Amino acid sequence: MHHTPFSEYRPRNVLCFLGSVDGFQDLLQAAKDAIKDFATDFEIDMESTQDAPDVRMSESFAVFWDQVHEDAWHQHDVEAVISHGCVVYVVGPHMEAAEAPAVSLTALRLVERLLAAGATAAKGESAGVAHGAARWRQLAQEAEGAEPGAATRACRLAFAKRPLTDGYYLSSVGFHLVGLPDVFVPSNSSTDELALSAMIDSVADEMAADGVEAVLARYGAKLQAIDEYEEDDFKYNPFGGVYLVTGVH
Repeated sequence: MHHTPFSEYRPRNVLCFLGSVDGFQDLLQAAKDAIKDFATDFEIDMESTQDAPDVRMSESFAVFWDQVHEDAWHQHDVEAVISHGCVVYVVGPHMEAAEAPAVSLTALRLVERLLAAGATAAKGESAGVAHGAARWRQLAQEAEGAEPGAATRACRLAFAKRPLTDGYYLSSVGFHLVGLPDVFVPSNSSTDELALSAMIDSVADEMAADGVEAVLARYGAKLQAIDEYEEDDFKYNPFGGVYLVTGVH
């Protein structure tokens, strides 16, 4: 069961791909082919796409790199960003909660396809997260042919970022891309950010399996609107946030 959203805004996947010098036409054609083959609701954002490097990419990826998974990225991934020669942006359709997991699975397949076709790096703009090429492929393989719950989990790990902090809570951003509220854990419940990230992931797994209502009752948590982002921001979650009172027991 999905709660009534806090906003009429519907999230969408925004994907950024980097390519090599002189690799623009091949990368652009690979994106067009993938859209034609299976990602028919996706489109290329030609206003942001360019056959030239973007000087902001090194700084952007530095902020976006996933810090939770031990092998999320490697030095050669960093070097691929530094030496990139072109950029292609692909955007997905606006999603209702119920259809978000399937659409994000298509987005993950799209990342895998473009990496195989020559993309040198990729990041998800909708939550501000990046992985190295090997980690993207691993997540895509975990999702391929998996049970719905496992596929949704792989998509969540691919396109959401955690932990972020506002001084009071450690939280996720991007769970709206699989139709779930984000999770907020009081930062005083632990000083170990990896433990809190595991806590966030555990609660998300429970929401996906048992429903939001069950999780709210289980932890005495509250579902509230999130006001950190404007409603037209890619990171805004219209499905709200589950605010835990204390750490998970």
